[in-house]
Amino acid sequence: MAFPTETVYGLGARASNPKAISDVFLAKGRPLTDPLILHVAQVEQVHELVSEFPEDAAELAARFWPGPLTLVLPRHPDVLDLITASQATVAVRIPSHPVAQALLLETGFAVAAPSANRFGRISPSSAAHVVSELAGQYDLLLDGGPTTLGVESTVVDLSGPVPKLLRPGGVTLEELSEVLGQITYADRVITAETTNAPAPGQFLRHYSPLTPLLLLEGDESLTQQILQALGDKGVTALSVEIPQDQIEAARNLYQLLREADATDAKLLLVRPTQSAGIGRAVNDRLFRAAQGRSLKDCSEESVRRALAIALAELP
Repeated sequence: MAFPTETVYGLGARASNPKAISDVFLAKGRPLTDPLILHVAQVEQVHELVSEFPEDAAELAARFWPGPLTLVLPRHPDVLDLITASQATVAVRIPSHPVAQALLLETGFAVAAPSANRFGRISPSSAAHVVSELAGQYDLLLDGGPTTLGVESTVVDLSGPVPKLLRPGGVTLEELSEVLGQITYADRVITAETTNAPAPGQFLRHYSPLTPLLLLEGDESLTQQILQALGDKGVTALSVEIPQDQIEAARNLYQLLREADATDAKLLLVRPTQSAGIGRAVNDRLFRAAQGRSLKDCSEESVRRALAIALAELP
């Protein structure tokens, strides 16, 4: 079943059904090394999925649940290895979207749900995106309209001595620090899909359009210079304009990438937003959508590199 959350649409299966979980991985083309997030309606259900629920978890739950926060905690032995990539931890969250809440309350069980799209592709922020990605791969699609947040949940690992931010999202690093005090964050990039990820959203290639995308680490003049230089060589490039307002940037990010991907451009160019608040999450998604590729100037070497990427001569 595909259903809306406040972040993106999810493709869900009952957490205790290994066949249904396997079908989710197959539908998405998702590697088994990438664990799933378990969604429940109430905090009491979380205690059935974990072996420890530390004080930090209780404080974060009281502040941010229901909402776009995923906690990585020591798993309960009954949680399927398929869900955790055979690791000692499990990712859990309580979504706030009314449709997701109603679904989880009605079923009464935990639902394992990654985003409802092909693995590595742009995440779905509307039911139409789900249809375009996975038509025929689900039994039911609940249309809750466009998602309100637009990017995935924040993921915090509480399984070690110091809390770690694994994926920035709707709950900001600044908000987490208000509750936890100390929290570490280092951009984590996993390049090989054979490597077990501690949580979703860790692989380098993620949230990606089919059209190659380049991050431009400069002002608007660099964008125009690259567009002109590529145009002079007969290559059509398109600048994806990210809203300056960070809330709007997050909410519209995946729609903007999909619209750009549908053009005849050979290369997409985008400048990151301010890396604070939810802008940190937007920039994380853009970095992975670009597979880490960026330009800082309009030198001959930079133009050659952009041209090679546009013509699929570079990975």
